[in-house]
Amino acid sequence: MTETSCSHNIVVRKIPFDFDENIDPIWNPDQPEWSHMVSGASLTMPYLEPFLIRTVREAMAQIEDPGLKDDVRGFMAQEGQHFQNHRRFNDLLKDNGYSELAAIEDKMEADYKRLQKKSLKWRVAYTAGFETMTMGLTEWMIKDRRKLFAGADPSVTSLILWHMVEETEHKTVACDLYHALFNDYPARVWGVFCGSWHVMQMSRKAYITMLKKDGRWYNWRSRWTTQKRGAAFLWNVGKMLVQSMMPGHHPSRVSDPEWVTEWADAYANLPEDHIPLLDTSDPDIPAQFA
Repeated sequence: MTETSCSHNIVVRKIPFDFDENIDPIWNPDQPEWSHMVSGASLTMPYLEPFLIRTVREAMAQIEDPGLKDDVRGFMAQEGQHFQNHRRFNDLLKDNGYSELAAIEDKMEADYKRLQKKSLKWRVAYTAGFETMTMGLTEWMIKDRRKLFAGADPSVTSLILWHMVEETEHKTVACDLYHALFNDYPARVWGVFCGSWHVMQMSRKAYITMLKKDGRWYNWRSRWTTQKRGAAFLWNVGKMLVQSMMPGHHPSRVSDPEWVTEWADAYANLPEDHIPLLDTSDPDIPAQFA
């Protein structure tokens, strides 16, 4: 990392996603298990992403590189928009039948207060590790978007895939920050494991709570469906995690899905304050907005 690196012009989009107050928490009617698995991940965001923001803000104070500083500011702004939208969605999940999630949220909040006491090096490695997982997650969700989101609630689908687009846009920031300050390979690999595993475990607690509330967790067909989807997640995301653990790895070497660029171009042509609502009735779920 040099003192003259260029920023990546990370776009901050303030999108107030509009969710139905009486939204069905099974927002993909054909895939209740998948609905809850994604919602479980959503539940972590108002606790995870503020932790990431606090971490990179503290780290930014120790660097001089103006390009990297600009990237960190873009990272923080995008992540701030993410967790605010997820919080609104999560509150509706609790209001519409899953009040038990509040206890899971309390545990998440306590967990991140505990992690906040760890060293800055550990926290930046965790941040870079989690951001690595999102690259694999983005690639999988976009590649299999027809299978995962066709026929689903457009507002939830649009929230999730917008989030994935912006994870792609700031994918290099945490890794660049870690290399600028520490550049310790074994600790970086440990961060990939910790950041990914911790978020997966918290998400799993949340979606199991929802499946138990439905009575699905004790149904062998539903349990089998959940396991298959979990295996698909591990296969697709795991490949990226293994790749990221190789010496010399950098996120810039991972090609962005074409759909991400199409989404960003389509959004740039939207009127101001227009919500980028995807058409999930179209089996291809193109990067075009209603």
